[in-house]
Amino acid sequence: MMAATDALAGVLSQRTGPWPVSAAARELATAGVPVFPCVPGGKRPLTEHGFHDATTDPGQVEAWWRAHPDANLAVPTGAASGMVVVDVDVHGPVNGFASFGRAHRAGLVSRWAFLVSTPSGGMHVYYPATPERAQRSWQAARAGVDFRGDGGYILLPPSMVSTNGAAVGYQVRQVNTGSSARLDSDRLRDFLDPRPTAPPSTGDDVERSVDVSRLAAWVAARVEGERNRGLFWAACRLAENGVPAPDALDVLAAAASEAGLGEREITTTVRSAYRTTQPQARPSSPVQGSARAADGWFAREATVRPSAPGRRLS
Repeated sequence: MMAATDALAGVLSQRTGPWPVSAAARELATAGVPVFPCVPGGKRPLTEHGFHDATTDPGQVEAWWRAHPDANLAVPTGAASGMVVVDVDVHGPVNGFASFGRAHRAGLVSRWAFLVSTPSGGMHVYYPATPERAQRSWQAARAGVDFRGDGGYILLPPSMVSTNGAAVGYQVRQVNTGSSARLDSDRLRDFLDPRPTAPPSTGDDVERSVDVSRLAAWVAARVEGERNRGLFWAACRLAENGVPAPDALDVLAAAASEAGLGEREITTTVRSAYRTTQPQARPSSPVQGSARAADGWFAREATVRPSAPGRRLS
């Protein structure tokens, strides 16, 4: 896996002047880095299956850029390429560099392979992927940091995108001449986007209601890019603690709505969380006229398996 970032850094660092994207695509494919084309000046894949079509086949790469000579260049992240990327964003009041700096001081993002400046003023930080371990992509929008791992992709230099009416390119900023380290993406996400912590449980109903209220407040504070994942996580915690499905929906619906999710999306997400956490539970008969009980899952008489005694929200 280390070889992927080394190969990419090696090819990109050789070029300091103007460089046709098609030439970069050919060299990277020859070096064993799977690539695919995106629309000229943009980030949308040109191939039918997007990053799943990435290849190191020189003939296919040649054909793609012969048909689309101005196409941008992209690489899949995660196990597909052997590299993962921390995407530091700068959008309005959100400055991901501050969050990245905190993570660096905490020792979570050191020893990267190389850095790439992005057209928006942000930065892509490359690391070797961790072998035989899933590293799924995620967003911490409030922190201004995204992670591109399994299921993601990233544009590479010398691709260019339109920013404020001007074409701006991705540029190699710095290459680490020493050894690079693998990134613990789960620890980084928990550091940048910590889950709510509950006070020690006393088994008292009042204490439990405080925990649930804190969970709902946390869901309400989620921003775009975090809302669905936050709602799903919160619903799983309620399911694990034996809260009946209809009660969970009552608790979380208003909070998720405040965060910007629609009723159908909220219902689907909470239902998915309960089915994932308690796959043995089955929906009962639906309540007539209830939009939230469309398939019976959130009928008021629905029951779920109680959790172990003394378990607290965590």
